[in-house]
Amino acid sequence: MTTYDLSDDSVVVVIGSGAGGGTLANELAQKGIDVVLLEAGKEQSIESFVNDEWASFAQLAWLDPRTTSGTWRVARDFAGLPTWICKTVGGTTTHWAGASLRIREHEFKARTTYGEIAGATLLDWPLSLADLEPYYDKAEDKMGVTRTHGIPGLPGNNNFKVMWNGATRLGYQKVHTGRMAINSEPRHDRNACHQLGFCFQGCKMGAKWSTLYTEIPAAIDTGHCELRSQAFVLQIEHDASGKVTGVIYADADGNQQRQAARAVCVAGNSIESPRLLLNSASSMFPDGLANSSGEVGRNYMRHTTGSVYAAFGQPVHMYRGTIMAGIIQDEAENRPERGFAGGYELETLSLGVPFMAAFLDPGAWGASFTRKMDQYANMAGLWIVGEDMPQSSNAVTLHATMKDQHGLPVPNVHFDDHVNDIAMREHAFRQGRAVYEAAGATDIYEVPPYPSTHNLGTNRMSEKPADGVVNAFGQSHDIDNLFVSDGSVFTTGAAENPTLTIVALAIRQADYIAEQMGQGAI
Repeated sequence: MTTYDLSDDSVVVVIGSGAGGGTLANELAQKGIDVVLLEAGKEQSIESFVNDEWASFAQLAWLDPRTTSGTWRVARDFAGLPTWICKTVGGTTTHWAGASLRIREHEFKARTTYGEIAGATLLDWPLSLADLEPYYDKAEDKMGVTRTHGIPGLPGNNNFKVMWNGATRLGYQKVHTGRMAINSEPRHDRNACHQLGFCFQGCKMGAKWSTLYTEIPAAIDTGHCELRSQAFVLQIEHDASGKVTGVIYADADGNQQRQAARAVCVAGNSIESPRLLLNSASSMFPDGLANSSGEVGRNYMRHTTGSVYAAFGQPVHMYRGTIMAGIIQDEAENRPERGFAGGYELETLSLGVPFMAAFLDPGAWGASFTRKMDQYANMAGLWIVGEDMPQSSNAVTLHATMKDQHGLPVPNVHFDDHVNDIAMREHAFRQGRAVYEAAGATDIYEVPPYPSTHNLGTNRMSEKPADGVVNAFGQSHDIDNLFVSDGSVFTTGAAENPTLTIVALAIRQADYIAEQMGQGAI
């Protein structure tokens, strides 16, 4: 692997190696641009992944201290774990389920479509579906998304068959095994899915797309990318003109290093990215980097979620096969007559026994709880994924007193459901229940939201600098050579799983950065 000197200020530093950062690093390296890719976590592999829920959680999850506040149920049930994201090479692409859906045209224009909604800070995205379509095509081909580019869909497991049975009886039309970045047949030197059922624990077959074994090795092979794992970035530095000049990071031994940079791209997810910008405050930028608008950390979104599990008279064995094995898309349209703006997806979801015990009814015990667990083999399950409303008060901020292992303030994640979110979740619960009633369920359980991997906003795109943090290319409104390259740039959340859009935006951003570098603008 090529290595770069710490003083080499010709390199682009990319912070974070997940869907955004890992993809961006490869796209830049393929163009001959030198990249230093910094990842806070350790490097795992297909061989080192473990098919055990708790052991894998300890291996991959971001477990550094965090705090929560607000009225959301997660703050009560999982106060120290507001999100389930990963601290490892490949980021949360090691853990994600693989669902790869395009944001719909009206969702890019949420403010125009939904109108004024009290308490919501809605904006239209500064780009359209048409702007992103060529990059969606590239991302789908790169990731091997089923039902695109002639790639067949995955087979339906029992969990999907139960959903399909109930959904079609209700009259739903858009029911299928999903668009998944999981190989249904061997492709791009990756195996086909063997239906092991441990998608959240790192795919031991390599069938599920992850930057760990796709983008990052490809970037390194160009000779234009160096990966440094266990490199926790503490601060981004700038010169007297305000231009970013490098980053300070703690290496595996805890020693501080400084890597010079021509440009810096922050891709640490919607919690760590704003935290880093806020922790990089200086006399020139007293409120944090890229924060002249005061919007860094604000408008945190996590999707309106919840689950419905149902028990049947016969075994289902929902855990056999892909975790997210099917989808109902009929409710994803904007139909305000339902009592809320925006829409939601219903996606099959299965958890193993350990996680089911933790999430089915957090904190419960006794006869009612054990009766539910006794029904596990006969259960089917689905997850609600809906568009939640951005609110300025939903925010990632720096804790006033609590510090991490490096002496930096930890992030506090504050979230309150908007009334639109609550109305959507209640509707989705009713429809999920109806699906399983139509399929013949004997018992149905509405499960509250648990720590979500869909973390969005906090560094949102905006047309006007006063309204957000970055422009349509993820470039800081304030600092030309500072970029944000993850889901924190989402202007609104839409109803779709976000990873495909994050990858498409990273490909588009790489083209823009290369163009700007070629013109000498950065």
